[in-house]
Amino acid sequence: MVKAFVGLGSNLGEREVTLRAAIGRLRGLPDVEVIQVSSFRDTEPVGPVDQPRFLNGAVELETGLTPRALLGALLELERAFGRDRSAGPLHGPRTLDLDLLLYGAETIDEPLLNVPHPRLHERRFVLEPLAELAPDLEVPGQGPVQTLLARLDSGA
Repeated sequence: MVKAFVGLGSNLGEREVTLRAAIGRLRGLPDVEVIQVSSFRDTEPVGPVDQPRFLNGAVELETGLTPRALLGALLELERAFGRDRSAGPLHGPRTLDLDLLLYGAETIDEPLLNVPHPRLHERRFVLEPLAELAPDLEVPGQGPVQTLLARLDSGA
């Protein structure tokens, strides 16, 4: 089993209901165990598209799935909650957003899979929930989560 972290987000519909239901579905996936769930944060959207505020959080998983299989399961869950990644603007509103943030200590750079998530170290809405779950967690190539968050706080 490998430790993985997944970012959660929603800014359409009943955001908290959606996130809690998605976590329930994660618990039901084969070879996936939800270890911890962060609290949720109401956050400003990122990007050029005018849209509602997000509710964001993160989960810590232990999984026997490969990174690609886990990503496939996350994308399928998004679709089950009404997300169509092919429609609408790239950083537009969404019912559910599930991002594979970290998969063990692996670094993966493929056209459809980048781990650690390429902008993880720049995003407070990702770092705060991760710091709540595992402040000393090492982000490959970037450093510990708490250090990355402190850099954002200091403006460095």
